[in-house]
Amino acid sequence: MVDVLEAILKGLAMGLLLVISVGPVIFTIIKQSINNGKEGGFSFVIGVWVSDLLLVVLSNVFSEIVTRLLDFKKPIGITGSLFLIAMGVHYLFFKKVPLHPEDVSLPPLKASDHAKIAIQGFLLNTLNPAVIAFWLTAATAIAVTHTVKERIIIFTTTLLINMSADVAKVKLAGKLRSKLTVHNIRLINKISGLILLIFGTVLLLGVLFFVKKHLNQ
Repeated sequence: MVDVLEAILKGLAMGLLLVISVGPVIFTIIKQSINNGKEGGFSFVIGVWVSDLLLVVLSNVFSEIVTRLLDFKKPIGITGSLFLIAMGVHYLFFKKVPLHPEDVSLPPLKASDHAKIAIQGFLLNTLNPAVIAFWLTAATAIAVTHTVKERIIIFTTTLLINMSADVAKVKLAGKLRSKLTVHNIRLINKISGLILLIFGTVLLLGVLFFVKKHLNQ
């Protein structure tokens, strides 16, 4: 019983760490929820959840495969940063939000819209080397001192805490949308695009600088 409680507490701590960490995903969740309502927000976080679940399973069952992925940190980092930069440029300069002052409800999303938004969430999370490193580091450290049962409890708790926080973000953003003017919604989209652009640029510079420094050593 003590071991189970300890596993739950460790999962809770890891989940809270993920919740308070600031990254491009949180801003995109808010943006999707404001632009496309709760449905769009939930589609996006479902993509993120699938990505997290996949990385957790791979990190625990096929840790060697994930370790090899980190050997390709530079191409993964460059791909992820370019993806973020492209999204940032798109939302900052080209994305037009089709809203009107008289709008009361959002038009329903098609199945293809849900799929596109979910894939966007999956890619945004999966192409972030920091996410891969987090799950692999956690899985490696925990595997040394915990049984399979305890590991399942830890990571299940972590994912549930993170998923609950994502649901709260979507609902909060949905409520916020009803209080925003069209101008403010468009402004939030541009700010979100700028944040994605900054994250992508910093990630790209970090990857290139790290690799260059590593090669010179």
